[in-house]
Amino acid sequence: MLTPPAAAHALLFASGEPLEKKQLAKLLDIKESEVPFVLKALTDSLKNSGVVVVETDTEVELRTAPEASVIVKKLRESELARDLGKASLETLAVIAYQTGTTRGEIDWVRGVNSSTSLRTLLMRGLIEGREDERDKRRIRYSLTTEALAHLGIKNATELPRARELSAAAEEVIKEESAAEASA
Repeated sequence: MLTPPAAAHALLFASGEPLEKKQLAKLLDIKESEVPFVLKALTDSLKNSGVVVVETDTEVELRTAPEASVIVKKLRESELARDLGKASLETLAVIAYQTGTTRGEIDWVRGVNSSTSLRTLLMRGLIEGREDERDKRRIRYSLTTEALAHLGIKNATELPRARELSAAAEEVIKEESAAEASA
């Protein structure tokens, strides 16, 4: 069985984003007053590991240690130097032709998880994510001006077969919505 600091390490690593201290206490099945001691033990165990615990008054997150910034920068630069793979190009195409699409919609079109491709495209500045106005839990992705400039177009309507594909996509969405409504 994991110790509370080891379990906290696993939770923070798996989340990949800040966790509220209240939530961490609940997940660890400890009192909120015990969280600082768990985090102190975790911080001590991570010394010289390249990873640090970063805390605010209410949240905690695992981050790369400042001493590792040079090597992490090399990693990021090597990721950006590589050509976009097939998966990223497919994801970019879905976003280009279906402006304002969510990850779930992209996954549905591609038939696979697109998280890694989205991360790559976001890091390269080819797409941007904005909060969905209808559902604040979702992000809607669209092309950036950088992507449009790279493609040599002024807007997505200049893409090959844009009108035809948009009309076909709208028809499929209507059919899916009608099928869901009747079910």
